[in-house]
Amino acid sequence: MAEKKTRRKKSAAADPVIPDKLYFRIGEVARLCRLPAYVLRFWETEFPQLKPVKSSTGQRMYRQRDVENVLRIKKLLYQEGFTIAGARQQLKEEGKPAAQQSGLPFPKKSSTANLKKVQQGLREILGILSAKRKSSK
Repeated sequence: MAEKKTRRKKSAAADPVIPDKLYFRIGEVARLCRLPAYVLRFWETEFPQLKPVKSSTGQRMYRQRDVENVLRIKKLLYQEGFTIAGARQQLKEEGKPAAQQSGLPFPKKSSTANLKKVQQGLREILGILSAKRKSSK
């Protein structure tokens, strides 16, 4: 009896290595990311983060950051199961700067007693420094 082969879903391949170049044509990006060029053109209309510049001949020229964005979008859509709107929102959230660091918990009102303690400490330091200066002369 012949055994039935089960198809395994390909595990997520490691992200491709992006060559160290300034610009990539759409065909190069399509090969690197294993996507059809028409998908890249469609994603340009859906994701504001994806804005390749156009050369004088009208050829789309993707920067390294654009290729990284394509790979991130592909992962969100194909591996993590986001919808286009969900992936757009996720990228928007990732692009936001981290929350502002909260201030140090200093007392709101500086009391006069605290200021007097600081002044007294500074006077003591000044006295020590003055004494050392006189003794070293």
